[in-house]
Amino acid sequence: MNQDPERPQRIVRCRWMPKRYCLNFFGIVLTRDTGWINSGVVNHERIHTAQQRELLWIPFYILYIMEWIVRLIQFRNHDRAYRNISFEREAYTHGGDFGYLRRRKRHSWLRHLFYTKQQLEHYEQRFR
Repeated sequence: MNQDPERPQRIVRCRWMPKRYCLNFFGIVLTRDTGWINSGVVNHERIHTAQQRELLWIPFYILYIMEWIVRLIQFRNHDRAYRNISFEREAYTHGGDFGYLRRRKRHSWLRHLFYTKQQLEHYEQRFR
């Protein structure tokens, strides 16, 4: 069920999206401007598409929002909450590894769900 990493990611421009943000909606990436999207961002979004497929789409969004709420309560900061969602941690950690989707095992995002204080500090220093 791994997504073919060579398959192009569909990117659609949307005026209502904030600048330099994108939203992966059922495998289609919505963004205001495509000029900032590089191969690392595309790979990051491909990882999200793989996560969505293995969870059969709707459960992905439910789990994503639930975890975001938990992380928001935990960190009391929108950016830290977002970056510590397990789906985002997997995508940020492996976004620059263009062979990752070929090697990725199903439900790899679960490895990023729980972490120690030291792992959190290392991750947050790496992705500031």
